[in-house]
Amino acid sequence: MSDGGRRLRSVRIQRALVAFQRLGYQVVRVRGSHYVLKHATKGMLVLPFHRGTVKVGLLMDALEKAEISVEEFEELL
Repeated sequence: MSDGGRRLRSVRIQRALVAFQRLGYQVVRVRGSHYVLKHATKGMLVLPFHRGTVKVGLLMDALEKAEISVEEFEELL
């Protein structure tokens, strides 16, 4: 999964949640400042909610687990 040389920036948690929901993930619980999302075939993702954004490193990890590219994710935003 190449990012095509593009740089991803921090994303507001609400925008990230909507994008992952469009991929078929559902919020199954919120514990403290962490959203736990589940997909029927791809498993679980945890998105921490600190200061309103999901930082780049954590977002890249989530994209890798969701098996999508940066470009595909940005189209969902």
